[in-house]
Amino acid sequence: MSNWSSIKDLRKKLEREWEQGKLLSARLRGEDLCPRRITLKRPLGNEWAEKWDTAKAWVDELIEAETHGAFTIESQEVNHRQLGRNSFPQAVLFKTDESILSFIGKLSAARIFDELCCQILADFPELRSWLEKRPLVALQYQKQWPRLLAVLKYLKSNPRPGIYVRQLEIPEVDTKFIEKHKKPLSELLDLILSKEMIESSATGAKRFEERYGFLSKPVQVRFRILDPDLYLHGLSDLHVPVSEFCALNLEVDHVFITENEINGLAFPNVKNAIIIFGLGFGLDRLANIQWLLGKKIHYWGDIDTHGYVMLDQLRSYFPQASSFLMDRETLMAHESLWGQESKPTRRSLTRLDEKELGIYEFLVKNLLRDALRLEQERISYSFVLKILKKLV
Repeated sequence: MSNWSSIKDLRKKLEREWEQGKLLSARLRGEDLCPRRITLKRPLGNEWAEKWDTAKAWVDELIEAETHGAFTIESQEVNHRQLGRNSFPQAVLFKTDESILSFIGKLSAARIFDELCCQILADFPELRSWLEKRPLVALQYQKQWPRLLAVLKYLKSNPRPGIYVRQLEIPEVDTKFIEKHKKPLSELLDLILSKEMIESSATGAKRFEERYGFLSKPVQVRFRILDPDLYLHGLSDLHVPVSEFCALNLEVDHVFITENEINGLAFPNVKNAIIIFGLGFGLDRLANIQWLLGKKIHYWGDIDTHGYVMLDQLRSYFPQASSFLMDRETLMAHESLWGQESKPTRRSLTRLDEKELGIYEFLVKNLLRDALRLEQERISYSFVLKILKKLV
C-alpha cells in the first residue's frame, strides 16, 4: 500500500503517544482526547486508477475497522475522470476517549490508572504533578501502591526516624521491599516531605538512608597491624567503622595504603607500622582521620593513570604522602607483566612530584605502550621486600 496510512500505522501513532504518557497525562488533567481527527496518507491523483485493487483493499481495511466502532471515516467526494464520482477516505475521527484507548488495547489499563490516581491523590494530592509526568511508572507499580503509600504515610508522620530501615514496623512492608523500591520512593518522598527533612546532598539509591534520615551501614576501614608488639589484645587484622578508626590514634610511625586486598594480607611485618587496604576508590573515608597527619604515609597503587589520580587525591588529604612501588624502576623491572588499562584518564594532576608526573605523562601520552598498566598484584613479592628494606 505504499506509504498510505494503514490501520497498523494509525495504531502505532497512538501507541507512541501512550508510551510517551501523553494520553494518560491528558486524562488526569481532565483534558478530552476526543474528538480526534487524524488525516490519512492516501492514494493521490492517478494512483486510484493505476493501483485500484490495492487502493480498494486499503479502503476495505478502513471500513472493516469502522464497522467495529473504532472510528468514523471522513470521506471526500471526488469526480474522477476514469472512475467517475466516488467517496474516498481522507481522515478518521475518534469520537470518544474510550474509542482511542480501545483501538490500542489500553482501555483497561487507563481505568486502572484512574483508580490508582483516586487512591493516591486522596492521601497525597501533592503527587499530582508526579502522576502527570510519570503515568506509566505509576501503572508499572500498580500492585505495589498499597505498600508504597504505607511507607509514605509512615515517613510523613515520622520524618528522619533515626533508625535502620530494618527496624521499621509498617504492616506488610519488609526491608527487602524498600530496598527494591528506593528509586520510586525517593521521587515520591522528595515531593511529600518538607525540604528541611531531606538531606539534599545525599543523592542516588546508595545514599537513600542518609537522604531520609535513616541510620546507614557504617563505612568501614580495614587495616593490619604490621608490628606484633602493637597487636590489640592479640588482634592484627581489623575491620572497624571510620568513626572508631578516627578515635584509635595508633602509636605507629609508618602507614601503608594499598588498594588490593591480597597485597594488604600478604604485606610483611614492619616495625611500628600498619597497612590500610581494600579501599578502592574510597580514599575519601580517610579524609578526616586527623592522627594520620603526623604519620609517614606510603601509597601503593597500580601504575596506570587512575593509580596516579588516587595518589593525587590522597595528597589532598595528607600532603606528606609518598608513593611506594610506583616508580620507573618498578615499572621497567616488570615489563613482561604489563597489561592494558581499559579507560585511561587524561586529568590534570597538580599534587604529583617531578618523577611521578614524568611517569604519569608517559602513560597519558602512550610513550611506552598504549594504555599501559602494571597492576600492583603483578609486582613480585621479592621485589616488594627489596624496596621495603630500603624504605624502613
